[in-house]
Amino acid sequence: MSAAERELSTDVLVVGAGPTGLMLAAWLTKLGVDVVLVDRKDGPTRESRALGVHSRSMEIYDQLGVVDQVLAEGWPLAKLRPGFENRAFDVVPLGRIGSSLTPYPGIHVLEQSRNERILLGRLEELGGSVEWKHALTRLSATDDGVEVECDGPAGLLRVRARYLVGADGGSSMVRKLSGIPFEGLTSEHTFYVVDVLGANGVAEDSVNIRFGAEEFLLGFPMGPDGHHRLIGVLPTASDEDVPESRAREHLQGIFGVSYRETLWFSTYRIHHRVAARFRQGPVFLAGDAGHVHSPVGAQGMNTGLQDAHNVAFKLADVLQGRASDGLLDRYEAERRPVALRLVNTTDRVFALVTSGTRRAKAVRRVVPPLLVPLAARRLPRLPVASRLVGYLGQLRIHYWMDDDARDHTLRSRRRGRVIGRRLPWTGSNFEALRAAQWQVHTYGEVDAEVIDAVGRGLKVAVHSFPAAGKQGLEEGMCYLVRPDGFVAAAAPVHTAVSMLRKALPDRWFDGDQDQN
Repeated sequence: MSAAERELSTDVLVVGAGPTGLMLAAWLTKLGVDVVLVDRKDGPTRESRALGVHSRSMEIYDQLGVVDQVLAEGWPLAKLRPGFENRAFDVVPLGRIGSSLTPYPGIHVLEQSRNERILLGRLEELGGSVEWKHALTRLSATDDGVEVECDGPAGLLRVRARYLVGADGGSSMVRKLSGIPFEGLTSEHTFYVVDVLGANGVAEDSVNIRFGAEEFLLGFPMGPDGHHRLIGVLPTASDEDVPESRAREHLQGIFGVSYRETLWFSTYRIHHRVAARFRQGPVFLAGDAGHVHSPVGAQGMNTGLQDAHNVAFKLADVLQGRASDGLLDRYEAERRPVALRLVNTTDRVFALVTSGTRRAKAVRRVVPPLLVPLAARRLPRLPVASRLVGYLGQLRIHYWMDDDARDHTLRSRRRGRVIGRRLPWTGSNFEALRAAQWQVHTYGEVDAEVIDAVGRGLKVAVHSFPAAGKQGLEEGMCYLVRPDGFVAAAAPVHTAVSMLRKALPDRWFDGDQDQN
């Protein structure tokens, strides 16, 4: 090895220090897993398209210990204001509807660059760091993991790792070097993003969404002095350059939106793609490396954060001896269906609002002005409102928790209200999740001695809470909660030990358990 070369050995190598990679590295470090994080950039992103942090991601930030900083730096939006062209309709109170579902209702506007800085700060507090300016150039599998090479400012960096996670974006080098197909298509439309001051024609206290006969607009308040992020779409030729002046004319002419000053402007093509595999041997894909889609719903960054959260705990359980390698197959089984549903949903919505067919244009001219105002007024009073807010906040994600349920031929049965979902919030039960450990919850009147016996029998902490039947948590039941906050299984108190032990990692009882 020459003087300009370095070699490192680690449990997990993470490629890409965007929100997904930083979240993963911070969690692995917190969980006591040795991790190396590399990125080809020279530091955190400065200009970024992603900006909405949804409720589920806020809950994860709480568990990681950074939610107070996100709340302090973010711009909370509890309202959605739909409209048509230059007309704004009644407000939909997302925050009020979601206040019984999560401690963090609504959307918190905090652009990707600031999310990255908060996550980087937490990683450094925990003792981690980033190898900036290191670009992945070679990847090969070995008998016990992977070996990679990265070009860096001081020369070649070689890293040997048990596992590798590619969190290096839509143009992922990890995905390309692994030969994993990226299946889907590229839209013919061009999206533009403009960060402005002195905006007029958009509400200051709401997420603005405007439809038009041939276009749409998303507007996010970012702070004082009319600071807004405006996102729109233009039909263009594949190689056509879109200047900021054209977007400005489009906003003024169609939507009646103007602004005083441009902070930055960018255009990009929309891809709707999902990787064919999220795991290939010791290699995993997370975030945009595994799935990309339109910004409709502001779901992309949040989905990547949750990919990282999911795989971090599985890697920790395997590397620390609580589970065999097969547990890691669950990452793809759980997260790839989420990505497929998200891409399919955003693809359909995107097609609905951008289709150039004569029929679609006619529908967009007639339907929004007639139905959207009525829906905005009535939605908060309808039972479906909380479900819609739950979907938007990514609170209703469901995982099949056993091998039989993962078989598509057996999925005619209904998904459970609690099992396989993020633990319902009762107002007092999320503080226990900050321990980031396997644990059992009970709700209502339960014999304390029996509960103590359940904890000893399963080698987990047990937490008891007041009755919460409205959230689907039944009295007399024990709920096994994973470190990521999802409910793995449930059983009556007196049979909990025999029934719940099957849902714990397969090497859980091989020795003394230390989840820290």
